[in-house]
Amino acid sequence: MSLLTREARVTYAFVERNFNLVKRYWGWEVVWLVYSIVNALSITFIGKASAAITGQTMTQTEIDQVILYLLLGTLVWHYLAVVFHGISEMIAWERWEGTIEYTFMAPISRFTHMIGSTLFSLLYGLLHTGVILAVVALFFRLDLSRANLLGATMVLVAGSMSMVGLGIMASVMPLLFPERGAQMTHVLQASVLLVSGVYYPIEVLPGWMQEVATVSPVTYVLQGARAAIIDGASFGELLRFVWPLLIIGAVLVPAGVYIFGVCERYAKRTGRLKRNG
Repeated sequence: MSLLTREARVTYAFVERNFNLVKRYWGWEVVWLVYSIVNALSITFIGKASAAITGQTMTQTEIDQVILYLLLGTLVWHYLAVVFHGISEMIAWERWEGTIEYTFMAPISRFTHMIGSTLFSLLYGLLHTGVILAVVALFFRLDLSRANLLGATMVLVAGSMSMVGLGIMASVMPLLFPERGAQMTHVLQASVLLVSGVYYPIEVLPGWMQEVATVSPVTYVLQGARAAIIDGASFGELLRFVWPLLIIGAVLVPAGVYIFGVCERYAKRTGRLKRNG
């Protein structure tokens, strides 16, 4: 068996294992899916009620634009958050299952482990978000006649790599802090949500927060996706969102892998792998 074939099979093994974990805890997955659907609908209904909330007369076209703006923010953020969550908590999953020592002693590279977890997170995020979109589409009529769907996909793919790097960096928190490391990743995720303009333009933020937003990959994903779907921006016009994402991803992914390696060696040396809280 060639080295490439072996690495591919090991990578798939992590993907299959994680999907088996999803099936094992299917009850929780149903609860999480229902919550996500209700959350998406609640936020989207805010757009539908925008005229009643503001007391201003709005045309149906304007209301539909607000609905689509909020819906895109909800769906894009949900997908990116699932990707981030799946990767940043891969260590917490190992602790929960009691397999962390076995996984870290297995004759596989940590890079292969991360690739498997990343592929699972991307696939799971797409499936989860697709189900939410299908349900929301039953409640709202969406006009996508002007949408550049391929362009939006290009932006989303570029942004996914940035979130992978950010997730790998965040995954060191459960590794170093067994008691509260997973909760610390939620703080980072919430901070990204706040500054990235998920439900509002970043121009409404204080000046210093707008500066922070310029280094958040989610900002560029949201702006690019909205430009592609709402405005029908061309591929050339979308490049101004794609190239920052590629640069951020090219920095975050290698940095995340390096930082994780350093923290893994420290955790092994200090006995933190054995601790479960």
